[in-house]
Amino acid sequence: MAQDLRPLLASGSELSALASGVVGSEILKIAQQIRELRAAGLEICNLTVGDFDPAYFPIPAELLEGTRRALEAGHTNYPPSDGVLALREAVVRFYERELGLIYPVEAVLVTGGARPLLYGAYRTLLDPGDTVVYPVPTWNNNHYAYLSGARAVELAVDAGSNFFPTLDALRPHLATARLICLNSPLNPTGTVIDEGLLRGIATAVVEENQRRRKAGARTLYLLYDQVYWALTFGAAKHVTPVGLVPEAAPYTLLLDALSKAFCATGLRVGWGLMPPGVRARMADILGHVGAWAPKAEQIATAELLDSPDTIRTYQSGMKAQVQKRLEALHAGFSALKADGFPLEAIAPQGAIYLSARFNLAGRTIQGRGLRTNEDIRRLLLEHAGLAIVPFQAFGLRDESGWFRLSVGAVSLAEIEAVFPRLRALLRG
Repeated sequence: MAQDLRPLLASGSELSALASGVVGSEILKIAQQIRELRAAGLEICNLTVGDFDPAYFPIPAELLEGTRRALEAGHTNYPPSDGVLALREAVVRFYERELGLIYPVEAVLVTGGARPLLYGAYRTLLDPGDTVVYPVPTWNNNHYAYLSGARAVELAVDAGSNFFPTLDALRPHLATARLICLNSPLNPTGTVIDEGLLRGIATAVVEENQRRRKAGARTLYLLYDQVYWALTFGAAKHVTPVGLVPEAAPYTLLLDALSKAFCATGLRVGWGLMPPGVRARMADILGHVGAWAPKAEQIATAELLDSPDTIRTYQSGMKAQVQKRLEALHAGFSALKADGFPLEAIAPQGAIYLSARFNLAGRTIQGRGLRTNEDIRRLLLEHAGLAIVPFQAFGLRDESGWFRLSVGAVSLAEIEAVFPRLRALLRG
């Protein structure tokens, strides 16, 4: 007879202080609300998901076939914990060809997407109480600072600085920081860092480490998350700290992945390039949690990275579709702003995101008094079918009306259909 364990499992659990204090994903909570409203028959333009719908953005056919061939060839066992050698070598060739950066293969670490690399950097470089500096809004740095016991210095940024920290804002923290984290193109804002700014930051990191060497102090590292670097638009240009200031290489970690450049978020293949000494210890740490990428996908990724014509053909088509969606969003907001509605949006620069501001705090719409971004978010979702994510989900505390809009999982038709609903809501 089957034992019903449900009553026994309903009692409370005693957890660690770490587990009790961790904050779950705000985006997942929003996703549940979207599912409930759709089930009730509401038409929703879902711009919350930082992912790609394969119906609109399939992975490269060559990557799919390469994965199938690798599986059929029997590559279903554990890969090397630091990555299949063929992929690490392909990453070296890829970076030399596409970014003009020559790294040794010993600098490359492969993991199950870029997320383990970001968390691994915290665990490898920071002791509890060490200082990490990053701008907010940010992607997951606030959570990893908490999980590693680091002292977080959060630099609030805004549209005036394109959502990146200025060198003047960073400079007071250089002497005490152990790690600086930057991301460009930036999740959640879709903005791209200025070349002059990044050059200045990289130069400052080099100069600070020269000072530390003389004083016998610990190294200051720069983590540069460039997962979206293949997705830039218009005049925006992707640059790297080591490309601008080669002397920064001993202090820089570059994080990258298959996911966003090839719409392959579920294949879970990421890679980092970093000083070999850092890479060796990070590989040991992540090896204990099994953070490696699936072997067949690694083999297929190696083949793809060595196929520049395939990459260019695929990305030209994919980028065009992303850009059309971003431009449609921007055009819709620009038209509303021109008609006097309190909205604004930043023109597309990179990634799959558009930043838009709904300057509605203090107003009453549909009988609702709007005070916070959460109030605005719920109003837009429930009365205009517009699902977006407030910057509070990315660590920003300022209730300034800024939201992330993601276009990887929607059609152009859905984007175009939402603006009449939004106009009607705001007019009423």
